[in-house]
Amino acid sequence: MKVILAGYNVDTEVLEDLKKTSRPRQDVTPETISASYARISRDPRAVDELRKIAREEVEKSRKSNSAIIFKMGHHSIAEHAVFNFDILGVSRLALEEIEKFRLCAYTEKSQRYQKLEDDFLIPDEIKGSQFEKDFVETIRKQNKFYHELIGKGIEPEDARYVTSLATEGQLGQTINARNLEFLFRRFASSPLAEVRKLGQTMFKLVEPIAPSIILFTEANDFDQKTYLELRAQTSSRGFYPADSVRGSTEHRTQKGKTKNEVELIDYTKDADNKTVAALLHTSTNLSFKKCLKAAKKMSAGDKKDLIKTCFKYAEFYDKPQREFEYVDLTFDLVVSAACFGQLKRHRLATLTSQLYDPGLGVTIPESIVKCGMEKQFKRIINITNKAYAEFAKNNFVAAQYVLTNAHRKRVLIKVNARELYHISRLREDTHAQWDIAQISAKMCELAKKVMPATMLFIGGKDSYSSIYESHFGKKPKILPEY
Repeated sequence: MKVILAGYNVDTEVLEDLKKTSRPRQDVTPETISASYARISRDPRAVDELRKIAREEVEKSRKSNSAIIFKMGHHSIAEHAVFNFDILGVSRLALEEIEKFRLCAYTEKSQRYQKLEDDFLIPDEIKGSQFEKDFVETIRKQNKFYHELIGKGIEPEDARYVTSLATEGQLGQTINARNLEFLFRRFASSPLAEVRKLGQTMFKLVEPIAPSIILFTEANDFDQKTYLELRAQTSSRGFYPADSVRGSTEHRTQKGKTKNEVELIDYTKDADNKTVAALLHTSTNLSFKKCLKAAKKMSAGDKKDLIKTCFKYAEFYDKPQREFEYVDLTFDLVVSAACFGQLKRHRLATLTSQLYDPGLGVTIPESIVKCGMEKQFKRIINITNKAYAEFAKNNFVAAQYVLTNAHRKRVLIKVNARELYHISRLREDTHAQWDIAQISAKMCELAKKVMPATMLFIGGKDSYSSIYESHFGKKPKILPEY
């Protein structure tokens, strides 16, 4: 066996220092990795030798990459090139667009743990228009009240509910070239000027470094027109249009309940039998059809024992087996922007959402109610809603910038059982933020009703030990630290 570390992410300032002190060279590019790995399937030479050749023939490597991607359609070679981006001074609304891409890594500035300054972005759609003055005044009122809440001892994670989606944030992003190309194409087609500008800025940074593996970056009809036409068609058929502005007096406090906030709208029927059948399929040489037939004949106790075996040696950080991915649940949620900021990070789920809708009301942290600031909070929300209604007449997508972390939207999310376990472990934990913890707990409660055996061990990381002990009469070997 021979294992060679072919490369790894290096800070660009280190690379620049190296280039200054070394001979002139053209091979400081991840394209050589892509080109050499692309040859593995048809070239008998050792891969480290192929890498050496690619470094010595950079222009030839670039031509090879372009031909393989463009002519042969083998786009996967671009996944061997990885980029890191520091992204600063972008709005919370734009961060939602950045983090829609599944196969990437993000670490974002937390509004839960850091006190916010008054930095906010004035979108190009509003800057210089008749709406700019009202936009700025509204956000300054929001920010002023934020600081008043902090002065009253309200923690930043609750005070932020009154701050806007125009508030600036930052994050670190790691992304491979294939997904980066997809990001560029999607951003070029965005209805938001900020997102289009961000894509253009990122492209200018990587285009000189890796021109051969990032090819299809232009705006396109598929991304630009599909949802517009869907919206027009549904509106013409009498459905409530997405750009309608609705008022609402509906509010939910931390412990309050809103009707239909979490709805289980679809799930795999006979889920427990299918989970058990999937486990039988892995453990026998029977077809799935026969395994399912056998599962249906098993007693409830036998099924439970089989599920328990999956967790017998599991610690709190272990995921259930992949067999748990064969059963699904779909939820229709109404969540605040603060909650969605965390929910969207679960990118292995299938997640789509509507625009933020003041008609759905707002979520008010209980701490704000307890300190007697609820009335003032609602006053700021009413000011915000009036401003939004005016801005939406001109551009209902950009009008969202003025809405707050308390405002809500509808989200459709489909998860398999294994992913719901992950959401539960992370979001029902003691350290989880209360808003998403409540949503997650309700999702899991509904899931346990329709697939009780499959969900036998679901719960937050902090409760795993007690769940484990209730089934096995002893604690797991490793306990979470708190």
